[in-house]
Amino acid sequence: MTEDTSDDATVETDGAAGADETTLDPWGSVTVEDYRSLFAEFGIESFDEVLSEVPDPHYLMRRGVIFGHRDYRRVARAMRDDDPFAVLSGFMPTGDPHIGHKLVFDEIIWHQAQGGDAYALIADLEAHSARGLSWTEIDEHTRDYLLSLLALGFDPDEGELYRQSTNRGLQDLAFELGSSARFSEFESIYGFDGETSVSHMASVVTQIADILYPQVGEPKPTVVPVGPDQDPHMRLARDVAARTRYFKTTEAFASVEFAAEEQPLVADAHDHRAEFADDPDRPRCVEAADWLRETHEQTAARESAAETLANAGREPLRPRTRILVRSAPDAAFEALVEAVEGEKRVYDGHVDAFDLSLDEADRLAREIEVAEGGFGFVAPSSVYHRFMTGLTGGKMSSSVPASHISLLDDPEDGYDKVQSAATGGRDTAEAQRELGGEPDECPVYELYAYLLAADDDDLATRVYEECAGGERLCGGCKEQAATLMREFLEDHQEKRAEAEELLADLDVSVETDRVGDGLVPAADE
Repeated sequence: MTEDTSDDATVETDGAAGADETTLDPWGSVTVEDYRSLFAEFGIESFDEVLSEVPDPHYLMRRGVIFGHRDYRRVARAMRDDDPFAVLSGFMPTGDPHIGHKLVFDEIIWHQAQGGDAYALIADLEAHSARGLSWTEIDEHTRDYLLSLLALGFDPDEGELYRQSTNRGLQDLAFELGSSARFSEFESIYGFDGETSVSHMASVVTQIADILYPQVGEPKPTVVPVGPDQDPHMRLARDVAARTRYFKTTEAFASVEFAAEEQPLVADAHDHRAEFADDPDRPRCVEAADWLRETHEQTAARESAAETLANAGREPLRPRTRILVRSAPDAAFEALVEAVEGEKRVYDGHVDAFDLSLDEADRLAREIEVAEGGFGFVAPSSVYHRFMTGLTGGKMSSSVPASHISLLDDPEDGYDKVQSAATGGRDTAEAQRELGGEPDECPVYELYAYLLAADDDDLATRVYEECAGGERLCGGCKEQAATLMREFLEDHQEKRAEAEELLADLDVSVETDRVGDGLVPAADE
């Protein structure tokens, strides 16, 4: 969940969707050859499919830099309906903030401008436990991250900035959530073993708490902008959030239970009840069983659904919303039963509501859960951005200064780095004019798309098309980009200086008095 300044994370495929097994390592060194493979292997959805549902989307969304999401529709819906939602992301202070981090800064700030409760955190516990940084080093970088975030437009009056190490509420939440996490998951998701430090494992639980922290006291859709290497944290956070829930809501059609793969078949039978029921207003389960066997191809799901229906006999096949107990105390279940209005059937461990939609039942269950002392978490959402290519080609690495531009770089150094950057151009100007350049392979074009063109889609499109068409040569293109980079750094650093006073007035510590620098843990291999 945290953005690191180490070598960007690594996903290795051979370029074909789903060709090789993909490894997403939050602490590894990663490049991504084929983002489509992440859709099939990890269930990440293409952002293109939800883009039209987002009001006034950010340019990173429009240009495909944000390429994927998990469950972002609920966040987009909250924006459109002016309902509460939140955004959160974190930063591991292991080096200078650079232009790769600016992507996440911008995503947080944009969601805040759309009305979201915004949270940005410094993952100092993770930096100390997983990277072995001293608290002195962490303090130095913490200040730099916070100043850049404020300089770019984060509104601290309408948001919250914090450090993991000084947020007692976060630490208490991590302790509670740790009861719903298992070491076997850490083994399978992260590859942890007997050599992994306990502090490193604890930092993962803290990150899960970070992801769910905006919902404490007020459950709401929450989006976490990250690179795809951080998806393991999102998957674990969603699982832990589900385990803490008192109740689960689902569709049902009879007093009996149907597996997830059987539900569509039973729903289809109900939709076609006029074809088989003696009384379509009261179709019987046994009639639906016969119909399924006569009309649907034989599969394991069909057979199990038909058998369950047949065993229910002449019970009416009737849609309802089911609210099941997951971990609710007896008092919470009793409160839920009392709160369900209209026709209902109460069973041992669940209640069937005939007059509530699935969304209405879910809201009611969450309200009761919070009132009875539970968290009521909404499954957290996420959006995923592409990694920036290093200016020298290959991956962007904090250990190779020429490959990245720090937000603290002298503006003239930023200008020079762009002028020295690799390009997607041809070997000669003549070949460039004849064949066109390759902007999709060009780190300089990425600078335009990700940063320098800002909200000017026409500029980003013009650079791309002129390059691909052979009209734009690399020398002039780099000169324009280098000038824009120098101007950006000059402006950003002026705003950082202005943010110094604002940071001094905030209730967030940039210095710690923690002991233990003499016992800095060795970073896990």
